[in-house]
Amino acid sequence: MAMTDPIADMLTRIRNANMVSHPTVDVPASKLKIQLAKLLKEEGYIADYEVKEEGKFKVISITLKYDSKGKPVITKLERISKPGLRHYSKAKNLQKVLGGMGIAVVSTPKGLLTDRKARKENVGGEVLCYVY
Repeated sequence: MAMTDPIADMLTRIRNANMVSHPTVDVPASKLKIQLAKLLKEEGYIADYEVKEEGKFKVISITLKYDSKGKPVITKLERISKPGLRHYSKAKNLQKVLGGMGIAVVSTPKGLLTDRKARKENVGGEVLCYVY
């Protein structure tokens, strides 16, 4: 059975693993998901990620990040653009997430960028999700 929204599936797996304090979570790999994992690592929301081969499929193993009290660094992952309703935004219209404390992940012609980088480079695109 084909998955209709693989990005939402990835975010849900991360969210569920965070809720039960799992150290890692495995997600089926794709180029877009690998870029998203890389962006989350660069922004400090996950500790690390690794692309593994399991049989003929690739899997992303994401190491989640927790603070000193054991609480997850990611408090909320929210999917914005959905297959049934895409959400596009120009660079000047990109909203700040939580007053600049969180990030919006934007799919642009230059690849996946945070809202800050997209505004800086003056490129808009599809707003995939909010992370904070």
